[in-house]
Amino acid sequence: MNKNSGTAIPERKRGEGVKFVYEILRDEIIDLVLPPGSPIDEIQLAERLSMSRTPIREALVRLAGEGLVTTLPNRSTVVSNIDFINMHNFFDALTLMYRVTTRLAAENRTEGDLKIIRTHLAAFDKALAERDALGMIATNRNFHAAIAEAGRNPYYIGLFNRLLDEGRRILRLYYSSYDDAPPATDTDGHEGMVRAIEAQDVDEADRLATVHADLIVGQIRSLLAKDRRQNIAL
Repeated sequence: MNKNSGTAIPERKRGEGVKFVYEILRDEIIDLVLPPGSPIDEIQLAERLSMSRTPIREALVRLAGEGLVTTLPNRSTVVSNIDFINMHNFFDALTLMYRVTTRLAAENRTEGDLKIIRTHLAAFDKALAERDALGMIATNRNFHAAIAEAGRNPYYIGLFNRLLDEGRRILRLYYSSYDDAPPATDTDGHEGMVRAIEAQDVDEADRLATVHADLIVGQIRSLLAKDRRQNIAL
């Protein structure tokens, strides 16, 4: 309370500053505004956001846990590189997790699970209609994480969440390749997967999850393999 005016001055709740910094840096990293390898200067960031360095450091710890930033031996922090060399291993693991979590969800889902999954699907569809790439990335992650939760295997849930988090910048490249408007052939797979889970059709859930993964992986591989050299006359 302000002693002079008698009016209450709102105080920042504990953790709000960390959340604020985390969300700004997360979005800039995923949106590739801060490209891989970019240094993160805590002093400049504190000045830019008008905040102390304590919440910035806490936010960086959280981002490091998600694989988005890396602390170097000299204690400086940079945006984590994308490991294109081992991308095939990432794709293999991601495809397997799409399949196994969707299969288990079809086996073990409850009506409550279906409600949560459909809520996230509706949020994704809204972001898709608005061509909100960051919104699509976030809601896509929540949608697949909810399917994993419905499968009831905590080990798969943990691994899949890690892959989903690490793959957010790759997914940004995927959406960019379609100018943030991916075709219905890629996005309609979500609805089919939900219907298979609802019907508890394990084999169909597996098949649709595989098709969905293959479409995304195939597009990203084509994008990375594209020859972008220009024929420049010398």
